[in-house]
Amino acid sequence: MALRKFKPVTPGTRHKIIGAFDDITCSTPEKSLLKPLKRSGGRNNSGKMTMRYIGGGHKKMYRIIDFKRDKDGMAATVKTIEYDPNRSARIALVTYPDGEKRYIIAPTGLKVGQKIVSGTGVAPEIGNTLPLGEMPLGTVVHNIELHPGQGAVMARSAGTYAQLLAREGKYAVLKLPSGETRMVLTTCRATVGTVSNPDHALEVSGKAGRERWLGRRPRNRGVSMNPVDHPMGGGEGRQSGGHPRSRKGMPAKGYKTRNKKKGSSKFIIDRRKK
Repeated sequence: MALRKFKPVTPGTRHKIIGAFDDITCSTPEKSLLKPLKRSGGRNNSGKMTMRYIGGGHKKMYRIIDFKRDKDGMAATVKTIEYDPNRSARIALVTYPDGEKRYIIAPTGLKVGQKIVSGTGVAPEIGNTLPLGEMPLGTVVHNIELHPGQGAVMARSAGTYAQLLAREGKYAVLKLPSGETRMVLTTCRATVGTVSNPDHALEVSGKAGRERWLGRRPRNRGVSMNPVDHPMGGGEGRQSGGHPRSRKGMPAKGYKTRNKKKGSSKFIIDRRKK
């Protein structure tokens, strides 16, 4: 995937860098795999704003993604690579021999017409889904389950991947995108390859309006507020600031919020990088 850098014809295009969309083969989504997506604007059921800086944005439909890949032993053919407004990665429409259509997260290098398959005894090739216990050590994977049959929950956003480092008994050791090393059951499934659209992190909106199209409202700093609005607000001249913290007073840099008694802590070998 390539990036488009614009000439500074207007202030909004001076720093604008967006994806070229040259990997996309179809602009119309599969109608049977769409469902309505209601926007909350950051409000709860009583209309009170519970998440700030959310609202507006273009109307979208949700694409139903197959995160389980549970149609085993049946080779699917990739029909299209499409844009999904609900996620940073590209999605692929695949069709099975019985006529069923499904969307999957498209890995880098997946081509139209390619065959992909899931299940046990499957070759560890790009786009194929199989248990971690059947993959060679060093394999790069994405769409990883945490519990067998749960469906993919880890390494799903653009350009991310995990690496299979070792196997110890019934557990596989994975190095995750955050840098964390943890154990996952070898019966859990993952998809071979890295997630598509790796240049997503390099994109620059160029103007505030483009952020508004994505449903993001202006985000102002705590130090620019009054003392009644934020712990870091107020002050005369250069006196504003203080210890970086959230609006509720929770420290923002280095303060651990993870529950010490969390059951899955015993599966984490190395914590993520600070």
